[in-house]
Formats: sequence, structure tokens, C-alpha cells
Amino acid sequence: MKTKINGGAILLFVALAAMIIANTPWSEAYNSFFAQEVVLQFGSINLFSVHGNNMTLMAIINDALMAIFFFSVGLEIKREVLVGELSSLRKALLPVVAACGGMIIPILIFFSICPAGPAARGAAIPMATDIAFSLGVLSLLGKKIPLSLKIFLTTFAVVDDIGGIIVIATFYSSHLILEYLLWALLVVLILWLGGRLGINSKLYYITLGIVVWYLFLNSGIHPTIAGVIVAFTVPARPKLNIYRYVEAIRNSLQKLPETKDVNHKNYILSNSEVSILRHVESLSDKVISPLQSMDDNLHPLVNYIVMPLFAFANASISFEHLTLADLGGVTFTVFIALVLGKFIGIFSFTWIAVKTKWLSMPEHMNSKNLLGVSLLGGIGFTVSLFIANLSYAGLSENGLTLLNQAKLGIISGSLFAGSMGYFLLNYFYKSK
Repeated sequence: MKTKINGGAILLFVALAAMIIANTPWSEAYNSFFAQEVVLQFGSINLFSVHGNNMTLMAIINDALMAIFFFSVGLEIKREVLVGELSSLRKALLPVVAACGGMIIPILIFFSICPAGPAARGAAIPMATDIAFSLGVLSLLGKKIPLSLKIFLTTFAVVDDIGGIIVIATFYSSHLILEYLLWALLVVLILWLGGRLGINSKLYYITLGIVVWYLFLNSGIHPTIAGVIVAFTVPARPKLNIYRYVEAIRNSLQKLPETKDVNHKNYILSNSEVSILRHVESLSDKVISPLQSMDDNLHPLVNYIVMPLFAFANASISFEHLTLADLGGVTFTVFIALVLGKFIGIFSFTWIAVKTKWLSMPEHMNSKNLLGVSLLGGIGFTVSLFIANLSYAGLSENGLTLLNQAKLGIISGSLFAGSMGYFLLNYFYKSK
């Protein structure tokens, strides 16, 4: 699937399918499907319940499956902080500056042109860059794109995610219940201690991570934050050093028979051979850290199941009652904030930092390809849709209308920014 099917293409397909269904007679069945309640009962505890109320399928996708997405994001952030582009101040500073511009300017533009009232709740919508889509556009340009440009884009998009996580935790959590929160913090402490004591069992972190998610869900803090916090407790250090592993493997292989069975009659291994092979398997599990193993294992789940489900459930836009006045409200605001806000913020902050000689541009990067990658920063699909849902879905009055307008602004703005960024970079490298 990784080599044959592009995750970004799947997202585009399911988003288009959701928009088509929302404007057909199937729309009622579509809405009813995601509105149905789901129960997962363990004794007297329903895992999918909030204060005694059953969660809908839509809530499970947005609050449970997206917690897996943010858990994956948390693992990537921790990896980048430890050994990646955020591991040193020198490597991280320019993308961090770019990300700050890409968050601050869109929010300011949103507030400056947004209609007054409940619509202002969506100011954080244009602050995020979708890593999967933006890197997908860069990959369409092939090997002519320098690695430094891809690293720069990935790093400022990761910092954007950190900003989004902080905003969700700060502004989209309410009615805190201290008892649940204290229990959640206790379980997080147990997870952290497990990592310090060398517990590398993935089941340990998954099981207690689900407990933390349930406690956060009922504490009033948005449960997706639990995914990020649990990710930071997962050990990044393997139990077995790679050099000791190679030595142990060599010793084990020497104990296996060296003669070749010409007739292939030996189908059954001896007990000693099975024991040696199991020992090799056990060693292989210990040489890969839980963080790296879980990060690799989660990518197919997140890219091909979680994100497409989220897109299919949230990208539906009904054009039935859409008017020209609606296009001038939240739709126009989100579009301009994504396309112009991200572009101006990323480019200007980076350009000023370089021109003042405070920071230097990475190798093979210049002001021309910075223009293109700044435009790609306006692709804000997944996290932008997520924040839009948090901003407007719970509003009793005009909430669905505002959410519909925001979705249209996100999708049209992301498509426009992605297309312009692609054509600009393609033109630059073709002429070169």
C-alpha cells in the first residue's frame, strides 16, 4: 500500500466523495450513520461514554481515532526533538521562526476580516499546515527538489502541529473535572516511570494510554491531547545496543546447521533450532526502540484508515443553502488566512531572519524556492478541519452553517495554495 497508493490521493478521494454525498438524497442516511451511538461495554464501564452519555460514531472518529493521529504526531515530535531537525537550536531555529510567522499572521488576518460574533471562535483554523498533503505536492516535483527544502517544510509543519496542540489544549477544553484529571496525571506518571525503569512492552503503553484517554475524555480536557502526552512517555532508547545485537546474532547463527538439505526433506526443525530462532526474534524486538517501532507501525493505520475516515466524516459540504453572502463570511476569511496569511507569515519571518543575518538559509535554499514552500504552507487540510469542528460544531445557533463555510474555505484555500506552490516551484526548477 505504501508504494502503490498515495495517502494524500486517498484523502482527496474520500473528501470528494463526502462532498458529493452531502449534496445527494443520500445525505440524510450519511448524517444518520455518523450520528448513531456506539457502545463498548466492559462490565459496568462503557469506554465510549462521556458522563453517562454514549458517544456517537462522529465523536468516536473525532475524539478517539484522532487521538491515535495525535499520538503518532507526538511520536514524530519526540523523535525530531531527540535526533531530528529539532534536536539542536542551530538546526531548528529557522523553521521555528517560519512556523511562528505561519501561525501569527493567519490568526491576525482572520481577526481583521472575520465577521463579529461566534465566527471569531475559528481564528486558529488557518494556523496549521498539513504535513502529508504538503510533502505529497513536493513529491510530485520529483528529485529536482533539494532535500533541505523538504526538511525545512517538514520541520515548520511539525512546529505548527505543536502550536495546534497547545491551542486545542488551551482554548478547546472546558468544564474541568479535577478528579478525572488527577487520576489521568497519576497514570501518566506510571507510564513515565515505566519508561525510566526500562519497560519496553508496547502493550504496556497502549493499555495505559487508553486509560489516560478515557480519563481525559471525562475530565474536560480534549482527549486528543492524551495521545500527545502518552507519546512523550514512550521510550526512545532500545533495550539492546545495535552492536551487541549483531554480535549476539552471529553467535546464534553459528549454532544453526550449515549443511544444505539438497532434497528439502527436513520440514520440521529441531527443538534447539526453534529455540535459537526464537532467541533471534526476541533480540530483534529489543534492538528497535518502542518509539521507533510504534511510529513505523502506526503510519499505515493513520494514513490509510484514521485520516481517510476523519476526512470522509468531516469534509462534507452542503451547497443547498449556500449563498454569495456565505462565501464572503467565514469561507472568504479562512481562504485568505490560509493562502495569504501562511504565505506572508512564513516567507516574511524567514526572509527577515536571514536578511538581518540572525540566521542563515539552509544549503540549496534561496528566496525563490522559499516563495514556493511558503505557499505550500497554506495547505491546512486535516488539523484545520479538526479545529473547525471544535470551533463550530458545538454551537447551538448557526454552528452547522459556520462549520460548512469553514470547510469550504479550508478545502478551497488548501487546493489553491497547493496548486500555486506546485506551479511556482515547477516553473522555477524547469527554467533552471
